Amino acid sequence: MSKNIHETEHSEEEEIEDLTSPWVVTCYQSAAVIANLALKHVITKCVDGANILDVCTAGDDLITTELSKTFTKRKGLEKGIAFPTSISVNNCVGHFSPLKGDTRTLKTNDVVKIDLGAHIDGYIALGAYTHIVGTTQPVTGKVADAICAAYYALECALRMIRPGNKASDVTDVIQKIADTYHVSAVQGILSHDLKRFVLDGEKVIFNKMPVGQKIENAEFAENEVYCIDIVISTAEGKVKELNDRTTIFKRDVNQNYMVKLQSAKDFMKEVNTRFPSMPFSLRQVTDERKAKLALSECLTHRLLNAFPVLYERDGEFVVQFKTTVLVLPSGNQKLTTNDFPLPHVSSTFSLDAAIKELAEKPLKAAKKAKAPAAAAPATDAMDTK
Repeated sequence: MSKNIHETEHSEEEEIEDLTSPWVVTCYQSAAVIANLALKHVITKCVDGANILDVCTAGDDLITTELSKTFTKRKGLEKGIAFPTSISVNNCVGHFSPLKGDTRTLKTNDVVKIDLGAHIDGYIALGAYTHIVGTTQPVTGKVADAICAAYYALECALRMIRPGNKASDVTDVIQKIADTYHVSAVQGILSHDLKRFVLDGEKVIFNKMPVGQKIENAEFAENEVYCIDIVISTAEGKVKELNDRTTIFKRDVNQNYMVKLQSAKDFMKEVNTRFPSMPFSLRQVTDERKAKLALSECLTHRLLNAFPVLYERDGEFVVQFKTTVLVLPSGNQKLTTNDFPLPHVSSTFSLDAAIKELAEKPLKAAKKAKAPAAAAPATDAMDTK
């Protein structure tokens, strides 16, 4: 991986935790390079017959390997997986990251949502992409409609998250695009602002506005960072848990309790040491069996937040696109999935002119041309003698 990244110590810069610091911007950008590499690597693994566990492991391993090559001169720098690789297929909405022994595989035409993330010094880059296994012809029908809706909703949201705009405006556009393609935004999906070691900041953008719930309408500001998560269903967007075990958890830093079971003590000691603030999969812990025994007590006392495996109804499909965006004075910078094209699909629906223009609007404003230099005063050539 390229080493053309700043590796010098600068205590004053490190005290600043927003985008006014070049170090912070570099960390976000460098984490995004690795997240993008992992997404592309995982896509190559998503083939007919591939074991989903092996695919998830490949994504996590690549992130860990690439991170080990970065900022090697900065001793003690925290870096790692910001979200474990998840492979959620067809009507599975997300968070499917299986444990050892799971034998489920992919097959041709599966609609696969790849979700993962990396962080450097606590600065997080998250990304997700929808890939269709083994297709050579354009995908049509409801799946194509959902993919187009999610892809263009993300592109519009990316351009609307600018200083002075409101979160509700973004939600309204997501809904309008979903309606255009006759699909549904999935309920309960949130986009957040990101901060150092925090992937669920206080500013929230709803994928679909909740009914009868009073919410704060966040206003965007310069030098903020957002994870935009767009999830679209071919059905109504109402989801539920089924029989799959939850395997992804995150330490709730606001909760403290002295657990009683020895297995829980060992497990929480490892979590506090290795995963103090980022989500992790149970397959990442030292002893998966003990971790399973410890979960009940830890969850009862709210020491962990769970990322349950959710499903739309059978026979339907869910698609997802996610990116991390820097809200810079010069314009927005899309960090993850920034060079990932719209999948090979063909929909019978199309955006109206205003939405299409927004989706294709340049992220950075064109530089103003310099005004021409003022002309020198005309010289009177008349002989004045």
